[in-house]
Amino acid sequence: MFKDNKFKYRIFYLIGVIAVVLTVNYGVTNYSTKRITYNEFLTLLDQKKVKSVDIQRDKLSIKPIDDSVYGGKNLYTGNVKDPNLVEILRKANVDFNAEIPNNDPFMGLLLYWVGPILIFMVLGRLIFGKLDKKMGGGVMSFGKNVGKIYAENETGKTFKDVAGQEEAKESLVEIVDFLHNPQKYSEIGARLPKGALLVGPPGTGKTLLAKAVAGEAKVPFFSMSGSDFVEMFVGMGAARIRDLFRQAEEKAPCIIFIDEIDAIGKSRDGALQGNDEREQTLNQLLSEMDGFDSSKGVVILAATNRPEILDKALLRPGRFDRRVIVDRPDLIGREAILKVHAKGVKLSEDVDLNSIAKSTPGAVGADLANMVNEGALRAVKNKRKFVIQEDLEEAVEVVIAGKEKKDRIMSSKEKRIVAFHEVGHALTAALLKNADPVHKITIVPRTMGALGYTMQLPTEEKYLVSKEEMLDQIVVMLGGRAAEEVEFNQISTGASNDIERATQSARSMVTVYGMSEKFDMMALESVRNKYLDGRPVMNCSEKTGTAVDMETLSIIRTCHERAIDILNENKDLLIEISERLIENETLMGEEFMDIIRKRRPDFVEEEVASEKIENEENNIVE
Repeated sequence: MFKDNKFKYRIFYLIGVIAVVLTVNYGVTNYSTKRITYNEFLTLLDQKKVKSVDIQRDKLSIKPIDDSVYGGKNLYTGNVKDPNLVEILRKANVDFNAEIPNNDPFMGLLLYWVGPILIFMVLGRLIFGKLDKKMGGGVMSFGKNVGKIYAENETGKTFKDVAGQEEAKESLVEIVDFLHNPQKYSEIGARLPKGALLVGPPGTGKTLLAKAVAGEAKVPFFSMSGSDFVEMFVGMGAARIRDLFRQAEEKAPCIIFIDEIDAIGKSRDGALQGNDEREQTLNQLLSEMDGFDSSKGVVILAATNRPEILDKALLRPGRFDRRVIVDRPDLIGREAILKVHAKGVKLSEDVDLNSIAKSTPGAVGADLANMVNEGALRAVKNKRKFVIQEDLEEAVEVVIAGKEKKDRIMSSKEKRIVAFHEVGHALTAALLKNADPVHKITIVPRTMGALGYTMQLPTEEKYLVSKEEMLDQIVVMLGGRAAEEVEFNQISTGASNDIERATQSARSMVTVYGMSEKFDMMALESVRNKYLDGRPVMNCSEKTGTAVDMETLSIIRTCHERAIDILNENKDLLIEISERLIENETLMGEEFMDIIRKRRPDFVEEEVASEKIENEENNIVE
């Protein structure tokens, strides 16, 4: 900050000096001289009042005999190139002389060319030199590397700061060990992998892992983004690649990290219009990765969440030898991540991070860090010295559904519709064997658009889902609309998100998972951008696509009818729980299940029998 102020003061000082010099020069000139007309000059000559005249290129400087006449000022008038001037001066007996022009070419060159150039160079160095530093060497350093070098203590990250990615760390630990003990590997003939590609969804910790590798290896760490190589000038991206690898070889052993490598590494196949500059940069990267010697200890790490669009030449062994998957963490991983981010937060003794981990399936490290921070902010807002369990649970809901929208006041009719809708979801989930247990039901509007929601928490981490479980999930999704039909005999717009999710699940059953009798195990869709939106792309004809639509509709209709049947059979429960929800606005899972157990004794028997079967299965497995 001091340097910035110093630079500003230097500029202001220079401008001030120039202004003062010009002002003083102008004032002195105006004070000591006086301009007269040429006629006045001739009159003074006739009156014998002129002592001497200095004839210059553009003016005549006149010195009067009596200095007091014009206040002691020197007089001057314009040189009108009067051919009779010399004769007039001789007749008036006035001393005169003429300006001698400077015909020295060397002095003219210095005065009119070299001098101004030097002045502009000094000013340019003063101004643009500072801008170069601020822009990372941008204005006057085309083609130079802008990579940031993190020294050992600057990253501040080690593998202890990375949780929930044990497999990824295991792959990278070998690289760190190779950099520390290359002899151990060279003795057996092993060579250092040239590169490792970190692949995974956004927020899973790819950049954090790269920084942790640098912190563990204690070697220079070049960190750049793929967009840093994309330049408007032809050849600049390739020049930066060359400069980066040259510096890396000078500082070997070291690590180069290129984040979002898909910015320059997109596939060159099938492009209608290629970007020549980007392809040139990619070609330079490929040749540099082939050319450098891995025995020098230069390792390239790159990160992307779109590996399917990368050029095949970039992914082959010998360039990126390893693909390290940095995927969404499981239950154990989420709990470990929460513990890492909770280290600097004062938690109450009753905080159960395992419960928070269970309530956040699918969350990545960035989401969990945000939840811990939101919980801490809520504790401060409520003037507490410690973060309690309620703060973290509310933080989970804030991240998932947004903050409570207290200024949105629903009418009693709308509130009733929303209550029955949410209880429809919860009741179908409770009465189906393959649905996750209900944790919370609320009709408090949220800022992300939800007028209410039903939160279900899985009892265990699942990696496979059966056809029966998927059908039950669709029934639960359509339970809200079914409740509106059962109670009010009308439908509303509140089920739009439910319908979208149910349609996607039913369609995936037909096209991706082979759960349709009509199409058997035929793959009709493929997933693009697996780690981003996961949007599917059809791989079939239009006629088959129409048949897929009809099969999807059949599944949705069947599940919809099943949801209506369940709610009609338990309409008394639907009404009782909905009335309780309208009164309290929020029902927790235990309170909700207590109401069902009181009205349905057979449900308790089914629960006991289900738990007994589950325990027996666990004993058999053990």
